[in-house]
Amino acid sequence: MKRKMLMTSNVIAIAVLLSACGGGESISSNGMSADLVVNNANIYTVNGAQPWANSMAIKEGKIIHLGDNETVKQYIADNTEVKDLAGKLVLPGLHDVHIHPLESASQATHFTIPEYGTIDEYQSLIISASKQHPDAEWLIGYGHSIDGLLELGVSPKTIIDQVIAERPVIIMEQTSHSMWVNSKALSIANITQQSRDPIGGVFGRGESGVLNGILYDNAGNLVMDLAMQSQGDEATENYFGFLEYTQPELLKHGVTSISDARVYWQRGQLDTWLKLANDDALKMRVSLGLWAYPEASDESQLAQLKSLYQASQDSLLKVDQVKVYMDGILVNTTAALKAPYEYSWLALDGDKGLNYFAQARLAKYIEVLEPIGFDFNIHGIGDRGIHEALNAIEVGSKGIGRHRITHLEVVDSLDLPRFKELGVIADAQVSGEFTEPHHWHEMTPLLGHQRSDRLVPIASLVEQGAMLTLSSDWNVSTLNPFVGIAHAVSRAPEAISIEQAIEAYTINAAYAMRQDDKVGSLVEGKEADFIVLDRNILTLSAAQIKQTKVLQSYIMGELVYRAY
Repeated sequence: MKRKMLMTSNVIAIAVLLSACGGGESISSNGMSADLVVNNANIYTVNGAQPWANSMAIKEGKIIHLGDNETVKQYIADNTEVKDLAGKLVLPGLHDVHIHPLESASQATHFTIPEYGTIDEYQSLIISASKQHPDAEWLIGYGHSIDGLLELGVSPKTIIDQVIAERPVIIMEQTSHSMWVNSKALSIANITQQSRDPIGGVFGRGESGVLNGILYDNAGNLVMDLAMQSQGDEATENYFGFLEYTQPELLKHGVTSISDARVYWQRGQLDTWLKLANDDALKMRVSLGLWAYPEASDESQLAQLKSLYQASQDSLLKVDQVKVYMDGILVNTTAALKAPYEYSWLALDGDKGLNYFAQARLAKYIEVLEPIGFDFNIHGIGDRGIHEALNAIEVGSKGIGRHRITHLEVVDSLDLPRFKELGVIADAQVSGEFTEPHHWHEMTPLLGHQRSDRLVPIASLVEQGAMLTLSSDWNVSTLNPFVGIAHAVSRAPEAISIEQAIEAYTINAAYAMRQDDKVGSLVEGKEADFIVLDRNILTLSAAQIKQTKVLQSYIMGELVYRAY
């Protein structure tokens, strides 16, 4: 009787054990079954301690094993999804820490014009747009180049006035750093002959001093705000532009984390991001850079920025960066330089460009907002703008921020080692064709030969120990990171290695977004953000790297893009 009861008890215990294992399904040999295993792959981990692996096991969104095709077998059970990648290259998910994902995909603009065109071409397109959008309060366009417009020999304002006089028209220049408007727009914005230039901006004027309809830098931003406020559907356009185009396009190109480099929170863009997060519509990691309005009261703006900070570890969305412009851009002759421009569009005092934020003011913002948890993304293009940004960080930071200066087109050689010394991240964009060495000479008329040589000196920065990130500034340049990588490795004498370029898009960028403890490299215990490529970019020429296609993208082990 006792023997029979013992046998019955054993049968029950075995049945319970089998039930716990999924009704009889087998378990892995080590007792820990993976949800997903990728094997027969070439996995470049961006981890110096274990640079390469052939297989990876993932459970509940985290990497539990990296090894070879034999060692991973112990994590495979009947319920494990196993993917044989047939030798394909696997990388950590890529980051883009300087992108404009809402603005660039929004349909809030009504028409696009060519970068260079004739007066007749421009007027024809403006007339056509007006007919297509008869009910738009403001007619909003995009696309021209400032130098091409000014070389037409006619006041830009007059070109629009001749065809549209009774409705305000505003056209954003292709870098977003100037706006072209008609007389009606100037009138609505209360800009007159007597108006003084705003902080960080210039009201363009012809040789006689008459307003010419070009609003440089922040002068244009102020009027574009008025135009966008008239568009009742801007928030809807931004929401669906990101959801239906930008996010899928980024995932298609292997970008799994981004930083919005200019969130106009007074225009409702922060609300759009929060809605995307609350709707569970985000399939990627996002950090927001809240725009520091140059014309705002410091007391009021600092208090508002403090109140907007959020960085929950449970959310894909973080509001933990501040975007500040130190200066303008070279082609506008508004980038802040130490010595005067050789030739300038503007009659600014000293002809050395302009400041959105003065050095002392930026230092104050860093001192106040860094302890809250904010990191600063600082636009610096000219050597003076970059120098003053470094000075402000040196004065205002307590060394706990992960601040970065972005663009870095003209850098004084004396400032190169200061990036490492101050722990400042160097963020550069080299995807644009205009950053390639064979285009550097185009800046010679504005800068002279010495300053126009070695623009965006990424190799020099790396040689001096700077942490480098690479980003797109889309839609100024393509969002395809493989174009950026290809340019980065081939732009001698300012080229870097393929390994350094990959680090700039992965672990370094993850550090800038304060998520290097989670992603940016493929390491046991980290979250499984990774991509599968159609070729091994570590062995290819720049031309071949440009043609790279992403086959699959994963966030926390979940497939979010598949090419086939």
